[in-house]
Amino acid sequence: MPDPVIASVGASPLGRTDLPGRDLFSVALAEAFDDLPDPAELVEAVYVGNQSESYEHQIMHGTLLAEWAGLRHVPAERVEGCAAAGALALRHAVKDVRNGEHEAVLACGVEKMTSAGTSGATDALSAAFDRAIEQRSGVTAPSQYALLAQRYLHETDATERDLAEIAVKNHANAARNPRAQFPKEIDVATVLDSDPIAPPLKLYDCAPVGDGAAAVLVTTAELAADLDRPQVRVAGSGASANNIAVAERDMTDIAGARIAAETAYEEAGIDATDVDIAEVHDAFTVCEALLAEAVGFAPTGMGYQSYLPPAERADGWTDVQVSPSGGLKARGHPIGATGLLQALEAYEQLTGAAGDRAVEGAETALLLNEGGVADAVTVGHVLTTAGAP
Repeated sequence: MPDPVIASVGASPLGRTDLPGRDLFSVALAEAFDDLPDPAELVEAVYVGNQSESYEHQIMHGTLLAEWAGLRHVPAERVEGCAAAGALALRHAVKDVRNGEHEAVLACGVEKMTSAGTSGATDALSAAFDRAIEQRSGVTAPSQYALLAQRYLHETDATERDLAEIAVKNHANAARNPRAQFPKEIDVATVLDSDPIAPPLKLYDCAPVGDGAAAVLVTTAELAADLDRPQVRVAGSGASANNIAVAERDMTDIAGARIAAETAYEEAGIDATDVDIAEVHDAFTVCEALLAEAVGFAPTGMGYQSYLPPAERADGWTDVQVSPSGGLKARGHPIGATGLLQALEAYEQLTGAAGDRAVEGAETALLLNEGGVADAVTVGHVLTTAGAP
């Protein structure tokens, strides 16, 4: 059975841009295929992560982006799972290569969120909530996550200041990331004094709306070697769908994330203590705390300590570095591309291309991408240099 690897990555600028989605994709594709043969000479299938057609009134993203890549008559599909769409596209590409169906698959993601304005983005994201129970009540993504944050602060020793420290840490990481939407450091006071969005969440607790695209080439180890490309092995993949309505689940036990991560760990033959870096879905600061616990990095109730250096965390924490890219919070969160931007960060970290933000000695990464609120759908991948040529 072929061993799937990531052999190249690319991304567009992130944030508010004048480019339409297809042009954002073209920028990402050009970077991914720099010094490689034309995509038409390599790529045998395309999967596109895309959250909503409402931003640009466009469906058929599989066909559209395959055409934009110069591909004809290949399988090309849009994959939808709200904010987990990018990771689902990657998972499909990995499975195709592993099953021997294709030798080279393009996993990509794109979102042009700013075209709809704040109200349009709010409406598009709300479509991920249960229609009968939640949408018609007028709840928004920040208000949904505020419920999780309120419960987490109630059940643990975490404070609003601790959540603010997570934002500070991620902005510090993003300041060393030339791809970041917000490459600037902030302090705790800035977070705590920022406008309330949905208490206890404030403006700086929330990931931004933005545009962006990412492209990842998944192929076999043999083809990557022939192309003379640094490669990172996709050693494990897992996915899990929980119920869609927040009101019907435990708000501080993100079970779907736990299952997705454990499935990926088992497939990779590792456990949480083997992970050196993790890109987790910190759409809101409380997410990083909850996910650190769900995937086995932190003891229950201690996930909020992710901002501390490993030596200063509570007993039971691993030495993992969380979101060295700056995470969704500061690197940016163009919905359909987010899971692939996580893969891009891991690829650069594990191949020595992360520059000033490099985590020394990193060999294994966990990617965790969520769709809907918390674990309505979660996708996990383990990437490693172990066993790669």
